[in-house]
Amino acid sequence: MTVATTVKTEYEAIIGLETHCQLSTNTKIFSSSSTAFGGEPNTNIDPVCMGLPGVLPVLNAKVLEYAVKTGLALNCQIARYSKFDRKQYFYPDLPKNYQISQYDLPIAEHGWIEIELVDDAGNSTRKRIGITRLHMEEDAGKLVHAGSDRISGSTYSLVDYNRAGVPLVEIVSEPDLRSGQEAAEYAQELRRIVRYLGVSDGNMQEGSLRCDVNISVRPVGREAFGTKVEIKNMNSFSAIQKAIDYEIERQIAANEAGERIVQETRLWEEGSQRTISMRIKEGSSDYRYFPEPDLAPIEVTDQELAHWLSELPELPAQKRHRYEGELGLSPYDARVLTEDHPVSGYFESAIAAGANPKAAANWITQDIAAYLNKQKLSITEIALTPTNLADVITRIETGKISNAQAKEKLSDLLSGVSPEKAFAGQELITDPAILEPIVDDAIAANPKELEKYRNGNTNLKGFFVGQVLKKTGKRADPKLTNELVEKKLNG
Repeated sequence: MTVATTVKTEYEAIIGLETHCQLSTNTKIFSSSSTAFGGEPNTNIDPVCMGLPGVLPVLNAKVLEYAVKTGLALNCQIARYSKFDRKQYFYPDLPKNYQISQYDLPIAEHGWIEIELVDDAGNSTRKRIGITRLHMEEDAGKLVHAGSDRISGSTYSLVDYNRAGVPLVEIVSEPDLRSGQEAAEYAQELRRIVRYLGVSDGNMQEGSLRCDVNISVRPVGREAFGTKVEIKNMNSFSAIQKAIDYEIERQIAANEAGERIVQETRLWEEGSQRTISMRIKEGSSDYRYFPEPDLAPIEVTDQELAHWLSELPELPAQKRHRYEGELGLSPYDARVLTEDHPVSGYFESAIAAGANPKAAANWITQDIAAYLNKQKLSITEIALTPTNLADVITRIETGKISNAQAKEKLSDLLSGVSPEKAFAGQELITDPAILEPIVDDAIAANPKELEKYRNGNTNLKGFFVGQVLKKTGKRADPKLTNELVEKKLNG
C-alpha cells in the first residue's frame, strides 16, 4: 500500500479534485456519432459536434439517466430543473470555439462519498468527502503533438475530433482532502462507483476518467485558504498521489522562502517526477458563460427519479461494510473483493453455492488473483465457476481432500476440469486403521532418522510426515498423519 509523504506539521494541504468521467453511451451527447474508442482520426464526427451552420444539438436521453444515477450514487441532491450553458474559449481542439456545459444550474449538487484508507497492519480509517456538484458537458477533441507530449518542444500538432461531443460528467469535490493518499483513494472510489453503476468503464489509459487537482497549503490553524494551484496530466492513481505530495512540498518550501505562490495550471512530468508551470489559471469570468440557446431546460420528474433510484445496485462502500459486518471479513479482503463488480459478483455466487466466506475470500484474493494477474485475465474469463469453487472448498472442509491437493489441481480447475474429475481417486485417507500401518512402515524404514529424533532433533517429525504423504500419494489426512506420527515417534 502506498503511504503519503510526510509534510511539515506546521502546514496542512487543502486539496480538491475535478474529475471528468466519460459516460458509456453508444452515441455522443448531442448527436448520433459513435463514441467508440480507437477509431481512425476524424471518422466519428458529424455536423453537430463540429458546429457547422444550420444544425441543432439534441440531448441524448441516456446521458441524463446516467448523470442522475451517478448523482444519486454520490448522495447528491438532484435538480428538478437545470439547463445547459455555453463556455467560451478558443483552442484548436474545440471545433465550435465553445463548449456546451452546465454552469449555475447543474444537474446535481451537495453530495458526499466515503473513502476508506487501509494501513499495512490491515487497520481501516473512514472519511467522508463532500461533493460540491456534478454537471453534464461535452468533451473536446484531442491534440497530438509531434515530437513531444505537449505543445512546447513539438514541431507541429494534429487534432483528432473523434472525442469532440463525447458525453462527460464533471464531478467536483469539496476541498476536504489532505494528502496525496486520500486524493488517490477518492479517485479510485469514484471509479469503483461508476463501474458498479455501469455508466462508465473508468479506464484512465483511454481517457475515460481524468482528474485535475486543485491544491494549496496553509499554516495549521489558519482558516483562509492559500493560493490555489491546479495540476493536470495525471494518468494513474499513483501519479495523482505523487504529484500532490511533490506539490505540497514545493509550496511549503516556497512559503518558507518568502516566495509568492501564483495561481496557475501546472503539469505533472512523470519522467522527472515533478510539476512544471503550464499557464496562468483562468477564472470563470474568462469563459463568458451564457445559457445555451439551442437546448431547452432539463426537467426531471418524480417518476423518473424514483425509477432511476430503484435501479441503483449495492455500491462498493455498502458491500465493504456488509462483508466486514455480516461475513466477518477483514478490511483488506473486503476492499480487494469489492474493487471490481465482477469479482464481488463471483464471490457472492460462491457464497450462495455454499462456500465458507473466509475460505472463498482467500482463494479469490490469493490463488485465483495470482493466476489472473499472471495470465492477464479477468475473473469472467476463467472456466472455474463459483459453484465449482464452492464444491472444492466444501471438499477441503469436510476432509475429503487437503488444501495442498486443491492447490495442485488449481490450474486444471481454472481450465474447466470439474472437481469430480480433478479429484477422482484422490480422497484423503482418514481411517486410522488404514493409515497406522503406513506410519509404522515409514518409521521402520528410516532408523537413523528415528534415532536422531529421539536424541532431541524433533524437527525430523516433518520428515516422517513427508514420508507418509509420499507413500500415500499425498492422500493421507494431514492432521491425522501428524497425530499418528507424533504418537509413534514418542512411543
